[in-house]
Amino acid sequence: MKEMNVAELKTTADTIRQDIIKMLHTAGSGHTGGSLGMADIFAVLYFKILKHTPLQPENPYRDRLVLSNGHICPVLYAALARAEYFPLVKLKNLRKINNALQGHPHLGSLPGIETSSGPLGQGISQAVGMAIAALINKQHHHIFCITSDGEHNEGQVWEAVMSAHKYKLNNLINIIDYNGIQIDGLTKHIMPLASLKQKYESFGWHVMEMNGHDIKKIITTLEKAKKIKKPVAVIANTILGKGVSFMENQYSWHGLAPNEKEKDRALKEIQNAK
Repeated sequence: MKEMNVAELKTTADTIRQDIIKMLHTAGSGHTGGSLGMADIFAVLYFKILKHTPLQPENPYRDRLVLSNGHICPVLYAALARAEYFPLVKLKNLRKINNALQGHPHLGSLPGIETSSGPLGQGISQAVGMAIAALINKQHHHIFCITSDGEHNEGQVWEAVMSAHKYKLNNLINIIDYNGIQIDGLTKHIMPLASLKQKYESFGWHVMEMNGHDIKKIITTLEKAKKIKKPVAVIANTILGKGVSFMENQYSWHGLAPNEKEKDRALKEIQNAK
């Protein structure tokens, strides 16, 4: 598919944000803050970085994306729809019973969904397994995993991180959504993470950091990450609720959907953003 330039990617990210607000308002429940905070990264991934073919979603040469923090699936669904994996009209069915767009991604429900998610911490283990399989089969695609900072409270994350180093997974990139917030408050209050950079480096990973809202920095960082011959952790400094002033950095918006008035105000802010 056609790669976008920086201006187009910015526009697409804001379009995805509008999709997220509309989806969650219609659903009446879901996770707004984290979804908005990852819109820039998902725009860059699906329209610049990932090797993928929406018309052939099972192409064996495609890059894989594993969404470990599956509760932010509205941003994934919106990106997939905008990339034409399925019609945009399906987005209005988010979280409806017996529908493909559930509150967590489900493998087989929609084209472009690579794994099912659920309890936090499991996605990186899935990604490690997929990366090992690719090396065994002498395939040259990359596995991108999206994890949250809060889910690094889970011990399973660190078992997977240790395994990635042991098996020399140079095809694995873990993008960490580092917004400093989880469902009950600030991560530094709930379970301090100290230096994730030092932790990952001590486990043998190459670590990079980026502003998760700077389109140019996201592109250059991820392009460099794909060339590094060891597992890569990309710490993406993001803002929960990015683009909507009354949601930004407010942990109450971790798992809250906007009402009618909030929806209209949010859409106006996003549409007027420069």
